[in-house]
Amino acid sequence: MEKLLIVDDDEGIQKQLKWSLSNYQTIFAANRQAAINALRLHEPKVVLLDLGLPPDTANASEGLKTLEEIIALAPFTKVVVITGNDDHRVALQAVANGAYDFYQKPLDADVINVIVDRANNVSSIEKENRIIRELAGVDSGIIGSSDVMENLRTRIKRIAPTEITALLLGESGTGKEVVANAIHKLSNRKKKPFVAINCASIPDTLLESELFGFEKGAFTGAHRTTKGKIEMAQGGTLFLDEIGDMPFNLQAKLLRFLQERVIERIGGRAEIPVDVRVVCATNQNLEAMVAEKTFREDLYYRISEMVFSIPPLKDREFDVLILAQYFLLQYAKDYNVRVQGFSDSAANALKIYHWPGNIRELQNKIKSAVIMATTGQVSADDLGFEDVDENASPLELNLRAVRERAESGAVSKAYALADGNMSRTAELLGVTRPTLYALVEKYSMQLKSQEA
Repeated sequence: MEKLLIVDDDEGIQKQLKWSLSNYQTIFAANRQAAINALRLHEPKVVLLDLGLPPDTANASEGLKTLEEIIALAPFTKVVVITGNDDHRVALQAVANGAYDFYQKPLDADVINVIVDRANNVSSIEKENRIIRELAGVDSGIIGSSDVMENLRTRIKRIAPTEITALLLGESGTGKEVVANAIHKLSNRKKKPFVAINCASIPDTLLESELFGFEKGAFTGAHRTTKGKIEMAQGGTLFLDEIGDMPFNLQAKLLRFLQERVIERIGGRAEIPVDVRVVCATNQNLEAMVAEKTFREDLYYRISEMVFSIPPLKDREFDVLILAQYFLLQYAKDYNVRVQGFSDSAANALKIYHWPGNIRELQNKIKSAVIMATTGQVSADDLGFEDVDENASPLELNLRAVRERAESGAVSKAYALADGNMSRTAELLGVTRPTLYALVEKYSMQLKSQEA
């Protein structure tokens, strides 16, 4: 049952609203301080706020101050103001100050239910969209909060604005193309094309023409001049996936392009200058291939100016759960099904499985599980897992709980680093002292200020 905070000092109105809004868990506050305390404790999606609060019940000043504090503390909360004033200007002022909607007394149970339901639904949709954007990493598209992925994001942001050639190493399905795309999106070339080619998926006899293009009449079937992938990426980024599978004789031509930044189409004589950023990737050991003379040493050093090792999914801590939730929300929306999360057994199964196919395998499992799920939660059976250890420790998928654990941990660490000085603790956390005290109160933390 959704929580609903009602801020009104009139006990008769409180009883009427509790009866009218029986589908909600109603929480009451009679003044501004009680409202703020309840907001911090219960985090409701929707607040019903009477503007005529004590000590100034005849006017809206106290109600507007309460609205201001609610919006400052919980900007995503939907506040519906209730006024008994015939002057709509006060209600409109409240909306201009951040209220979601307003309602004028006397109360009508049907109308107030419609308004609250609509506010609650809008809040849920907006929250889902925020979660998807946050999980997707708005700036990079790289999903995950593990230390290795945070480090990867940091390194990508540092090299993206440069022209350095990057080599991405990792198992199949770890998201090498996503990383290459992130480098492109964060670079100065983001408005130009991102062109990807898989060197392993194209026959050796066709790969050269795919990369460099060809002139009309260069070979049988060449009925018109055609640009290759390199030219198509002009001004943007060229992603050469599985470069370890590139034929040895073609590696020399690629090396010349990387050094001179010019190409010649097959059957052509003219040198064509091309301005592209190159990112390469492979799941093979190129150093071993260099030692075995199956990959050119000079090309290896040319493409490995910056090397990124992308870890397999099993080594990314709880990222599998974050990715799973991201895919679940995506596919639930795509297939219009009401699936919102995972059962404990499903979460355990996701975490303990070794994921040989990495993210690609996870994505496929989540897609089929969303389709097969018969309830609001995906089960281990829906995922196709058997013999799940039901005694394994349940894994936390609740984003609020994860956030609370992270926040309280950060406060404790900052407090220790600041030697108990609350002002310094607030500075380290990048928050105000009132916000810090609110966090300490929220999580019932036993911190004693060492300040004089």
